[in-house]
Amino acid sequence: MKKVKRILALIGIVLLVSLYVITFVLALTDDPNTMNAFRASLYCTFLVPVLIWAYSFIYKLLKNNYGSKPSDDTEDTDSTKKAGE
Repeated sequence: MKKVKRILALIGIVLLVSLYVITFVLALTDDPNTMNAFRASLYCTFLVPVLIWAYSFIYKLLKNNYGSKPSDDTEDTDSTKKAGE
């Protein structure tokens, strides 16, 4: 699992760096369509990290809520202890 996280983090870093470079290059060029591409690049520069954070946050919440359910065996032993007392 750690390898997958590292690979995904590396892909995210490459994606963000490429977005920054594209944004910078588009800011320096003079083409009629440059402004639209520049806006899209800026938008993605902010949107991609926010989405990555949101997905990881939701994953952690779901993992904590559904991953730590007690098993039925522990509930049965607790009820038999109380009944025997």
